[in-house]
Amino acid sequence: MSFRPLLAAAVLILPLTAMAESPNIVPGQWQFSSTTTVKGDVPIPDQTDSHQECIAQGDLDDADFQFLEVEEGCELLEHNVSADGVDYKMICRADGGEANIDGRMDFLGERVEGSVNIDTESPMGQMLLETSIEGERLGDC
Repeated sequence: MSFRPLLAAAVLILPLTAMAESPNIVPGQWQFSSTTTVKGDVPIPDQTDSHQECIAQGDLDDADFQFLEVEEGCELLEHNVSADGVDYKMICRADGGEANIDGRMDFLGERVEGSVNIDTESPMGQMLLETSIEGERLGDC
């Protein structure tokens, strides 16, 4: 089972459609960073990733706004969304394997922080991927 698509799907996937108000995120140019630690029988070095994107007020007001697209093969089991954050549980299936994903993201105005835990069975055995996510507003787009 490939972990990169699961991680991409898990990091920030939820549409904000259930919200009556915009998320507590200030529009502008944002830098997002994540660090993933893999725990299992095979030692795998930590993986880091970062990217920037412009988030406009129109994006935040759009009922279909998402940070990322949900990957094929993933099913959202539950989610709780508010202006201040989102909690979710998801399951992804690929290549005969299964991953259980549990995530939380806090919206803190000019920054966001969260975590995603992925528990999966792989050809290398049972693995737990723990990802910490941080985002900060850099300025105007």
